[in-house]
Amino acid sequence: MPVARPPAAALPFRHRVRVYWEDTDAGGVVFYANYLRFFERARTEWLRAQGVEQQRLREASGAIFIVGEAALRFLAPARLDDALEVTAHVSEFGRATMSFEQQAWRGDSLLCDARIRVAAVDAASLRPCRLPPAITALLPR
Repeated sequence: MPVARPPAAALPFRHRVRVYWEDTDAGGVVFYANYLRFFERARTEWLRAQGVEQQRLREASGAIFIVGEAALRFLAPARLDDALEVTAHVSEFGRATMSFEQQAWRGDSLLCDARIRVAAVDAASLRPCRLPPAITALLPR
């Protein structure tokens, strides 16, 4: 069943990804785990678009992000040379976590959607810490 693409205003960030040989499996389609890489890139580029570089954030606050949960739903395959648009939208956040709704599109076809929860942790101890102010400033109040 086709999925209706949300209006542009409902998707706050989009990142373009091209499918390379290294992204595909023996069947010539994107290997399922590579969607996690695409989604990671989109979250990183979302931060960069907001003026937050993760290495500088680590140096300033001591915080890094780790994925705590990921749930993906695969709807259609992507293939070699496909141009994909990968979205990232913060759907929930707490003191130390953010949940993202993410999607991978080829044109008007939704290929994969995901809900990914990331946690802020202290880089040295890997213990949970509060989201740095540079991040909380980006979140809706």
